[in-house]
Amino acid sequence: MKSGKYTSQRLTQLYLARIQALDKTGANLHAVIETNPDALAIAAQLDAERKAGKLRGALHGIPILIKDNIATGDKMLTTAGSLALATSPALRDAFVAKKLRDAGAVILGKTNLSEWANFRSTHSVSGWSGRGGQCRNPYATDRNPCGSSSGTGVAISANFATVGVGTETDGSVVCPSGANSLVGIKPTVGLVSRAGIIPIAHSQDTAGPMCRTVTDAAILLSALAGTDPADPETARQPASPPDYTTALDRNGLKGARIGVARGAFGNPEGDRLNNAAIEVLKAQGATIVDPVEIPHLKDYGDQEYTVLLYEFKNDLNAYLAGLGAASPMKTLADLIAYNDAHKDSELTYFGQEIFTQAQDKGPLTDDAYVEALAHCRRMSRTEGVDVTFAKDKLDAIVAPTGGPAWLIDLVNGDCSGAGGNSSIAAVAGYPTITVPVGYSYGLPVGMSFIGKPWTEATLIKLAYAYEQAAKTRKAPQFLATANLAVK
Repeated sequence: MKSGKYTSQRLTQLYLARIQALDKTGANLHAVIETNPDALAIAAQLDAERKAGKLRGALHGIPILIKDNIATGDKMLTTAGSLALATSPALRDAFVAKKLRDAGAVILGKTNLSEWANFRSTHSVSGWSGRGGQCRNPYATDRNPCGSSSGTGVAISANFATVGVGTETDGSVVCPSGANSLVGIKPTVGLVSRAGIIPIAHSQDTAGPMCRTVTDAAILLSALAGTDPADPETARQPASPPDYTTALDRNGLKGARIGVARGAFGNPEGDRLNNAAIEVLKAQGATIVDPVEIPHLKDYGDQEYTVLLYEFKNDLNAYLAGLGAASPMKTLADLIAYNDAHKDSELTYFGQEIFTQAQDKGPLTDDAYVEALAHCRRMSRTEGVDVTFAKDKLDAIVAPTGGPAWLIDLVNGDCSGAGGNSSIAAVAGYPTITVPVGYSYGLPVGMSFIGKPWTEATLIKLAYAYEQAAKTRKAPQFLATANLAVK
């Protein structure tokens, strides 16, 4: 755009055409749930600003896709993939949507997702929503894109926009990023405001970048981060968020101490490709501590689920109350009743057991919730990964993000066996970044760098140095099934 080769309006036209060609037709990916009818007009306005010499920053005129649980106060809906909210428009932008607009981004549309961010049923299929249908992996369209930010993962991998935003409670940025050969950043909880995002649980929720390169992710995180009075957790930020592009150092692995977490996340193909990536880390000057032990990894799963159930009911009821009088959905109980009344469209493949379990929970003053939350924080932080960071003097811990994507199975639900390390950072509220490290039968695999709180710049430096040395990522070919001839 600086050279005049493209305008924002032309880029927007090209992306919209690509979505039309590959999303609902062609490869039939079902990644984009809705495009913004005002996108071209917004792009034209930003072109006029550029021509007049007014540049808002690196995102000026850049088309971006955001997950359909991030509110936009425009002509688009915000539904978390559910038909229950199709008549309940958001009254205003989420804080992150406003930040993107202020930075000059063109919000091109909303992406499909695992409905209600994969927190409706214990037998759900990642990537499916009542409103958007089944999202498909662009590397092999019979494979699952992983959830719940599946649509963002697929859309950005398939080049439907320059960059995208997903959200995570436990795995929903890093898993679809790994499964779609993207760089995904799950920030420290509190770096990015959650105000205006349909919630699961305030103790773990965050939005984060999903991009094709570490550079793009650093630019986008710089735009998303910041304090927001409507989200008190953002007041915990130690200082104004930095420009994360200053961490893009090709020599960033020299002198770094990186621990390798093994055994708990696994799948043979994920381990094989991560082992090769660890050799690259060594060759680039990192000191590798292999293996490291993270205490209590399996000692908070039940308590985490208890926390999520309690917070989901509380936080979702608060979000629904903020939609105003025009929305017929006031509470979680209303959503349960809606689904029961619309089984043919909403309960086609799986139920709403998690909804009903959450509805049975009481207020956040219940001893069961207070004790479960304290247990999770102690076991994941002070008696968990903090011990490992201190004992081995680590800058980061690496582990497989997961294994190759599993087959879409609407009969049995998700039966992946792909492993994954997301709970380490998710329960603690700590940052993690995943980068592509290779392919198994043409299916992507990622590796995660997990850090201490507020160390996003360090993780970006390490991930960028690896990315530049390995140059792993390949664009998807939209195959019908995995290429079993090439391991």
